[in-house]
Amino acid sequence: MEELLYIEIPTPEIDRVRSWLQTKWQPGVGTIVITPDGLRLQFPNNATTSTPELSIFVWTLQRTTYLKVFRWADKSIPAEAQIVKSLTSKIRQEFPATHPAPPEIDLSNQSIFAALEPYYPTTVKYFQKMPNGEADLQRVYWWEKRWREGVKNPQEPKQVIFRVDDTAHLITDDRPKYDLIYIGGALGVIHAAVMARLGYRVLLLERLPFGRMNREWNISRDELQRLIDLDLFTPAEVESVIAREYVDGFSKFFDAYNPPNCQAKVLSTPTVLNICLDAEALLRVCGDKLRQAGGEIWDETEFSRADVSELETVVTSQHLPTGETRIARGRLLVDAMGTASPIAWQLNGVHAFDSVCPTVGAAIASGFEPEVWDAQYGDVLFTHGDISRGRQLIWELFPGAGEELTVYLFHYHQVNPENPGSLLEMYEDFFNILPEYRRCDMDKLVWRKPTFGYIPGHFTVSSSDRVVAFDRLVSIGDAASLQSPLVFTGFGSLVRNLPRLTHLLDTALKHDLLDTDSLSRIRAYQSNVAVTWLFSKGMMVPTGMALPPERINATLNTFFGLLANEPPEVADTFIKDRSDWLTFNRLALKAAKQNPLLLLWIWQIGGAKDIFRWLGTYIVFGLTAIINFLFAGWIPALTIQIQPWLEAKSPRMWLRLLAFSYSLRSGTQPPPFPPSAKITTYAHLESETKSLVK
Repeated sequence: MEELLYIEIPTPEIDRVRSWLQTKWQPGVGTIVITPDGLRLQFPNNATTSTPELSIFVWTLQRTTYLKVFRWADKSIPAEAQIVKSLTSKIRQEFPATHPAPPEIDLSNQSIFAALEPYYPTTVKYFQKMPNGEADLQRVYWWEKRWREGVKNPQEPKQVIFRVDDTAHLITDDRPKYDLIYIGGALGVIHAAVMARLGYRVLLLERLPFGRMNREWNISRDELQRLIDLDLFTPAEVESVIAREYVDGFSKFFDAYNPPNCQAKVLSTPTVLNICLDAEALLRVCGDKLRQAGGEIWDETEFSRADVSELETVVTSQHLPTGETRIARGRLLVDAMGTASPIAWQLNGVHAFDSVCPTVGAAIASGFEPEVWDAQYGDVLFTHGDISRGRQLIWELFPGAGEELTVYLFHYHQVNPENPGSLLEMYEDFFNILPEYRRCDMDKLVWRKPTFGYIPGHFTVSSSDRVVAFDRLVSIGDAASLQSPLVFTGFGSLVRNLPRLTHLLDTALKHDLLDTDSLSRIRAYQSNVAVTWLFSKGMMVPTGMALPPERINATLNTFFGLLANEPPEVADTFIKDRSDWLTFNRLALKAAKQNPLLLLWIWQIGGAKDIFRWLGTYIVFGLTAIINFLFAGWIPALTIQIQPWLEAKSPRMWLRLLAFSYSLRSGTQPPPFPPSAKITTYAHLESETKSLVK
């Protein structure tokens, strides 16, 4: 027996596939014998007592259909190659890949449930069981429509940032003046609260009711320490927002159809994402601290535009419940709107994002049987099948407080105008295949809230190829593509880099260094993170390309199998963006030795352009390693010593040196400046503020 073909047929309609195979496909040779799952193609042979045959069968998993062809014979059948080739070609013609877009709907005389039920019936069924299901489903629909609009028209992003000579005609004296105006209340409020406690006047704009989250957050305890180091949280407050701490977290990828060198044992990572936070409680604490420090929050307020002059930024927004136009002026605008940020699209255009992880899921209050999952453990990354309709679906599972489980389903995806990636299609998958992943009765589950979003990725070659700043404007978080390329933890990346971003922004504000060049230095670029974008590239299926179904799992097993065989601290540092040049190269060489086809597979997906682009990233990584080796041992200490006179004599040069000091050995060691010791509170005098708008 030998396997001749394994392909995915991108449709959940297995009955239609089976019927076509049994009644319409004409192999032209052999005798067809119908079987329950397909057919047998027999080739009578008088020379032997057994009859050579091809066994062709189909099965369904993950809302798609798979087909295999096996030869039952001691040697090859003369026509088998032509039969397999013809069958593959006919299947591609009969069952092409499709990428349906959400329908255009009118909610003036119907609910979102009624509008979407004909297209996404299972999604509607379970959103109706959620406490705020109608509003949340509208949010999913809005998010997908907005993302699609940005991807479909990358050459013509909507202009929302305008440079003007004077903003006096837009403002009146009775409107407040802020140092910082944040747009986006998830990751944004964490940074905003820190800055408010440093004495800055802060305004936060949030489109949703403040404190609502469509994701949960996981992090490790040592990373969470950064919030304590910045004096934002006390140790007791940190403990109050921890829903659960796990004993261990696991990563495992389906490998039943992989060759032995692409199979791997379970990767155990007890100190990676092992702290489950109550995200909404964390936001409330940050919001309270922001207000206590004199900051303001305008929630249910949508950003419209920003007019940037030499002296200030005027932000125009709309209060959604009333339709009222709200205008605020400030020294600096901080974009924390995440993936859908129109500012990021305008600043970067077609190069805004290279990849994305469409992510859906839910926080489930109860309903799983006790034997389904032990709440002391989490699933960091898991697959239970191969490529499904052009996507390698990946699960995450994190227990929360009590019986709660938060489950995510996502995939690495190439940003493509014809196939932007669909949250609604993913939700149909999620609700249909969750019992395949973890045994459950869907109708017994108690749904607390959905979790969803688009998590972007930018294939960074150098520290300057991503635009994160404009005069009096800077981007943070997902809007700046600040996240880990493997597990796409934007929250963790922001928290890890919070001292760096805070200190640099504090310095820029103190000296009014709010031009594009100065603000561009307030970024958390890490060459050791940038070089790993090729990994995520190898985990996505380009639109229009049919890969062997097991390909992505084989790639994932190669990478994570290596980590599973390393000491625990290697996996910990790699996933937490701390891996150094020597470790990266050692693991890369081991991967190439274990699976020599790996580079060829990535070449097939990305082509020569991406390979050479990555080589540029790798060269920068190597040069950065040399610079770190030469300067990391003494530049930070020297920077501290010369701060008093250099900052007073040349603030611009001081900001550059400070940014350089933070970049040295970034990701491999703690920041060079202890935040509580080096970040000073600067209360800006009213007279100084008034002088800026004259």
